[in-house]
Amino acid sequence: MPNSTLPSAINNPITEDDIANYLANTPDFFERHAEMLAAVQLTSPHSQRAVSLQERQANMLREKIKMLELRIMDMIRNVNENMVLSDKLLRWARTLFLNTDPATLPELMADELADQFAVPQVGIKVWGVDAAYAGAAFAQGVSEDTKLFASSLTEPFCGVNTGLEATRWLADPKAAASLAILPLRAGPVGSAAPAFGLLVLASPDAQRFNSTMGTEFLARIAELASAALSPLR
Repeated sequence: MPNSTLPSAINNPITEDDIANYLANTPDFFERHAEMLAAVQLTSPHSQRAVSLQERQANMLREKIKMLELRIMDMIRNVNENMVLSDKLLRWARTLFLNTDPATLPELMADELADQFAVPQVGIKVWGVDAAYAGAAFAQGVSEDTKLFASSLTEPFCGVNTGLEATRWLADPKAAASLAILPLRAGPVGSAAPAFGLLVLASPDAQRFNSTMGTEFLARIAELASAALSPLR
């Protein structure tokens, strides 16, 4: 009568996971079988030829080093770009705070933004100003809807030009494919204080100010602009 109990190796065949777990839990295996390391052949990821384990490990190490080098280069590039932006922001702010004529400040602010940051078009409007500046061009032509829209912004708005009223403040509204709209208010951009103005940055490049870009730097510009414009109020 045949034995009804088959060998355990047949009932429970060894799997790749079993082998992997055994090797992971038996670190001295390759010390006892060092010749296996030299005999192991793996498929190269760059060709169909077989390579030794040592060569495969060397290739993997070179790829990791290359990836680290690329990451370091990206970090250096980002640091350099941030330094350039910081220098431009400081030069722009210095120009604003050296200005002694509040009536010329909005136009100076827009011109310097365009120059320092290579923005093709910049527009600005300020409302709720002192009576001495109420007749200035920068204080005219803003609807109540736009004022409410400005106060509703908790951060700069970036996106395609959808025909907002603020684009009419630009020299060439039709050339504005993308916009960055910065609310001006007392305190941080996200505060509950109502806005007293808007800065509009425009570009013919539809991707220059896109909806996925970060707005932290634009928020700093808005806060500096708001502080500089305080003498008008």
